[in-house]
Amino acid sequence: MTGQLGLADFFEEFLNKQSIFIDKKALQQNYTPQVIPHRQNQINQVAGILAPVLRKEKPSNIFCYGKTGTGKTVVVQYVIQKLLESASARNVPLKTVYVNCKLKKIADTEYRIIAELARSLGKDVPSTGLPTDEVYNLFLEAIDEKEQTVLLVLDEVDRLVDRAGDEILYNLTRINGQLKKSQVSLVGISNDVRFMDNIDPRVKSSLGEEETIFHPYNAMELKEILEERAKLAFRPDVLEGGVLEKCSAYAAREHGDARRAIDLLRVASEVAERENATKILPEHIDKAEERIERDRVLEITVTQPKQSQAVFRAILDIPVNKKIETGEVYEKYKGICSAAGLTPLTQRRVSDLIGELDMLGLITAKVISKGRYGRTRQIYMTVSEDLSTKLKDKLKEELGI
Repeated sequence: MTGQLGLADFFEEFLNKQSIFIDKKALQQNYTPQVIPHRQNQINQVAGILAPVLRKEKPSNIFCYGKTGTGKTVVVQYVIQKLLESASARNVPLKTVYVNCKLKKIADTEYRIIAELARSLGKDVPSTGLPTDEVYNLFLEAIDEKEQTVLLVLDEVDRLVDRAGDEILYNLTRINGQLKKSQVSLVGISNDVRFMDNIDPRVKSSLGEEETIFHPYNAMELKEILEERAKLAFRPDVLEGGVLEKCSAYAAREHGDARRAIDLLRVASEVAERENATKILPEHIDKAEERIERDRVLEITVTQPKQSQAVFRAILDIPVNKKIETGEVYEKYKGICSAAGLTPLTQRRVSDLIGELDMLGLITAKVISKGRYGRTRQIYMTVSEDLSTKLKDKLKEELGI
């Protein structure tokens, strides 16, 4: 009972304490700011391509390319928000549907993505069970219920194509031929700047897309982005000198990722608040960086193909500070494949996957020569023991072992 009363006092004290925030939403990933520094050219390009909807004309399909955190999603959402306001003021029927293709349960098959699009337009579609053709028909019915232009925004569309193939893009571009009242345009957002290079030429031709490229931010640009968000998020004089510079430097090191910079600032402010600090200090950025890095490793692990997950799971059994070679990993990997119901790959292919895990920064793998016995990789873990335990549990769940 004492503990419960103590917790009530804790919450009361928390509520009575002056927060360092004015509006914490300004640091959240789904926040669309009204000022987007250093992206006016891209805003103008996207707006110019989509503007014909205000004349009830079908705009070209548009694809926005750039690495993570270069402003693609925020620019598209900002332009669409302004477009919807203009369309509403002019009584122009415009509907937008946004789907994040990164989410496995939504975008891992053609059925699921079309079902999600149909549900976004008001149709009751089960997660499984119907023929794919029937789901397409429900989707078409939902679009064609009235005269309107529908913008389908597919964020991280490269993930969708990786999982479900590029035929889905071809099918989505062809549906205009089956619509009587409405029209559809695609807005694709891709982290893979070479995304179109691997698309079937027939699909590429049917897309007939316009493209907008988003280049990485430099440290100075990142600092200005953070300054805009900080004005909205924090009370005056909460940020200690050097905090924004440190955030910007960390994110600039990660290919100019504004999302990472904003996340760092948000997590650092949460750390400061939990410590009852009245200011956000540079040391809070270090603590935030450590926490975000842990989350990043978990996210990368979950998004890897099953075979890569099996190889990584085998490597996670390496004791800290011990190096092992490809052959040892391969033996462990075969046992994991057996437990997970996977067909083992050749040792050479597994060696390639180890190289990919090294490039992702999940492990360190160094190629060494064994003279006349050829070459092998010497592998050791780079993650901490507590994170290694979490990764093992996560991979056990992902692989079903």
